[in-house]
Amino acid sequence: MKALTAILAVLAALAAIAGYSSVFFVQQAQQALVLRLGEPRRVITEAGLQYKLPLVESVIYLDKRILDLDNPAQEIIASDQKRLVVDAFARYKIIDPLKFFQSVGTIDGANSRLSTVLNSALRRVLGESTFIQVVRDERAGLMARIRAQVDREAANFGIKVVDVRIRRADLPDANSQAVFQRMQTERQQEAAEIRAQGAQLAQAIRARAERDATVIVAEATQRGDQARGEGEGERNRVFAEAFGKDPDFFAFYRSMQAYEAGLKQNDTRLLLAPDSEFFRYFGDPAGKPAAK
Repeated sequence: MKALTAILAVLAALAAIAGYSSVFFVQQAQQALVLRLGEPRRVITEAGLQYKLPLVESVIYLDKRILDLDNPAQEIIASDQKRLVVDAFARYKIIDPLKFFQSVGTIDGANSRLSTVLNSALRRVLGESTFIQVVRDERAGLMARIRAQVDREAANFGIKVVDVRIRRADLPDANSQAVFQRMQTERQQEAAEIRAQGAQLAQAIRARAERDATVIVAEATQRGDQARGEGEGERNRVFAEAFGKDPDFFAFYRSMQAYEAGLKQNDTRLLLAPDSEFFRYFGDPAGKPAAK
């Protein structure tokens, strides 16, 4: 009985192991390839619980999602003989697990093969284009052409290329520095030319303004002199009329003006006789000379 019990326990254990090894589970983002003694037998793309022959069949899981391929930057010569450092990447998905397993085997193997194909397509397409076309004018069209070529060759691996993008396409550092210096020199020349044109225009404006100011001042001076002459003439006419009406008052008024102009504070030195004609109104309000 003990021996029979031990045999039954061993058989139960073996049955449990066989039952456990005969089932496997496929995730939603996975697809599976069942191998029998290393040879592919069937492809499973539906998620859920699946069955296989224990100890005879094995399962390889492959990702069903979109995968990324980061390509290292490489130097490419464009059709106008300019060197470009191109950094590109690709996105792909496995659409035929059997062909994928037979051709590349693993994701790392697929990345290695696709990287070679992508580099060849980049050199082929960008080598036929100019620097301006790659950097600015036809970048989207060039990426579409590269994707089509890579996808055509990747179909042999059971792969569908979803997208190819050029992350960066620049000149090498040495060339970039030379281009930058040339652009800087050109901008400096343009700035100097613009400043020279501005200085010339400013000089013309200043000359025109000075000429206009001179003309305006001359005209104003002429009108001022004319007005002053007319005023002085009117004043002389008034003085003449006043002199004709009252010569004594006119003489008195003129003497007062002479005193005001001649006898200034802290600035008057006169050497005159006390009975001088200049001071006749000091001795007599009527301005008569003093008796000898």
